[in-house]
Amino acid sequence: MLDPAIVISRVGGVARGTQLQKYGISRKRLAKDVHEGRVVRVRAGVFALPTTDAEVRDAAAHGGALTCGSALTAHAIWVLEDDGPHVWVGENGRRHEHRDCTCTIHNFQGRTRFGRVGVETALLHLRECQGDEAFFAAFESAWRKRLLSTAARARVRAALPASARWLVDLARSDADSGLESLLRLRLHILGILLDCQVVIRGVGKVDFVIAGRLILEADGKENHDGETKRHKDLVRDAAASRLGYETLRFDYAQIVHDWPTVQAAVLGALARLS
Repeated sequence: MLDPAIVISRVGGVARGTQLQKYGISRKRLAKDVHEGRVVRVRAGVFALPTTDAEVRDAAAHGGALTCGSALTAHAIWVLEDDGPHVWVGENGRRHEHRDCTCTIHNFQGRTRFGRVGVETALLHLRECQGDEAFFAAFESAWRKRLLSTAARARVRAALPASARWLVDLARSDADSGLESLLRLRLHILGILLDCQVVIRGVGKVDFVIAGRLILEADGKENHDGETKRHKDLVRDAAASRLGYETLRFDYAQIVHDWPTVQAAVLGALARLS
């Protein structure tokens, strides 16, 4: 008889009892392994390993697979919001409430499954769930991390509604953060064109340049927190000013939660420079 833990591991960390029985694993053997702690009973008829990701187990307990931002963060893809497990239960899947349940449920087209959906599916579900901006930022992040081949990007584009395919056409592979993606998308909608990832002699590489004179920087915590990094930013800004550039810097809170102020600052700077 095959080892239940090995079989569960090979099928992705979660399996139905009926699936395991097809491998010749009896209910008695499953009960024994659950009692000994080698296998976890997620809910009636569904089993996982103690080492299976907790959110994947929660998703299985609720009746489906982890998706949206919950699946993308496992690949270190930038997501706008990650507000607890998002579970895909399929078109006609059943919901199973469980202890301390905070799951967000999706009945997107397809059959119920367990585990964590792939990057392509998670991106499509993310757009359905959180909209165009969240999708665009995550798509560029996944591309930057080389998780989307040319063929994969084409498949994602084809799966989108025709009205949303321009988002894939606008996307680039060199966005350093989701904040840059959001900034570029929103300014594009305003009709403002940006030169991206520009290298300026004496300054270094900057996120964006508009009209050849206005530098925009999207300052994420990972690259700009701390006194030393802040000092380097100030040195760069001073060097840019000496060369005739004006620099505007915006952080996460401004771009995500106070966009009207960011937009007004950019438009005001462009008016001055013109």
